[in-house]
Amino acid sequence: MLEHALLSVHVLGGIVFVGGSAAATSLFPRYAPAAAGEGRSLSVAVALHRITRGYAVLGLTVPLAGMTLAVVQGRMGEIWITISMILTAVAALLLATQIYPRQRQVLADPGDPGRLRLLSMFAGVYNLAWAVVVVLMIVRPGSGQGG
Repeated sequence: MLEHALLSVHVLGGIVFVGGSAAATSLFPRYAPAAAGEGRSLSVAVALHRITRGYAVLGLTVPLAGMTLAVVQGRMGEIWITISMILTAVAALLLATQIYPRQRQVLADPGDPGRLRLLSMFAGVYNLAWAVVVVLMIVRPGSGQGG
């Protein structure tokens, strides 16, 4: 019963919170104010910035539930768990130290489109890290119980 609850929290949190922050980080550069560009909307960019922050905080439930589940199942020593935890830490650091602060800077001082390209790149790396984690969760290399 505990395992099912932890797995449910882990998967639903991943879909809603990590997915939400991934979408917000990807869309932010499209709507953020720039020196020039049609279709830009400050109000949408502000909302995406808030979603990035809020869903990132709520997304902390995903690795917490995942690590708790791995401990309960006795799987903490499996390589796919270790790699997933490293990628999760990389994604979290990227979000906290690069993406969110740079979004805030763009909102405070729009003008340099190069900053938006850099934000797009960081969002791509952030999303790629999560995509690899999802594949690892499905394939579970080294566990002998893949897919």
